[in-house]
Amino acid sequence: MAPRVPPGQAVTDQWPVLHYGPVPRVDLARWRFQVFGAVEEERVWTYEEFRALGRVEVRCDVHCVTRWSRLDNRFGGVPARAVLRQVRPQPGARWVMVHAEGGYTTNLRWDDLDREDVVFAYEHDGQPLTPEHGWPLRLVVPHLYFWKSAKWVRGLELLTEERPGFWEAAGYHMRGDPWREERYGEGLP
Repeated sequence: MAPRVPPGQAVTDQWPVLHYGPVPRVDLARWRFQVFGAVEEERVWTYEEFRALGRVEVRCDVHCVTRWSRLDNRFGGVPARAVLRQVRPQPGARWVMVHAEGGYTTNLRWDDLDREDVVFAYEHDGQPLTPEHGWPLRLVVPHLYFWKSAKWVRGLELLTEERPGFWEAAGYHMRGDPWREERYGEGLP
């Protein structure tokens, strides 16, 4: 059996609350999810329209860059592939900037988003996400450190050139693979 905990991580039963800035107050009547940038046509969904794109449940382990791991999580939500099938990327669109409330962003490669286990979650362990953990919508990218799983997601910007997001611009690694301990950029602790 393959190991489940990457190097440098400690397992916890808790789900620590970590984020920059305050927990946003979200009005679902005004909430929109937008896909824009290097696409043939921009797309916008209301919360109900977005949830109607489909539902899956993903079982995964969570690995935080702050060195904790929580095993056996269940996230319910819209599969990322269901969203990606709704857009037509322009040639060369190989990166995605994830946009969230409060101006928070994180970058991903297209192939890190276009995976069967990546989900836009609104449930955790059979219950609605709490606002502190990203309600009404959180991206879950299980194979990367959890800062890539942005809380309070509002849209995707397709890019033809890689750009750093919020934490990446502050020195975090551009990809964030926990098995390679890609915590920080070159020269950082």
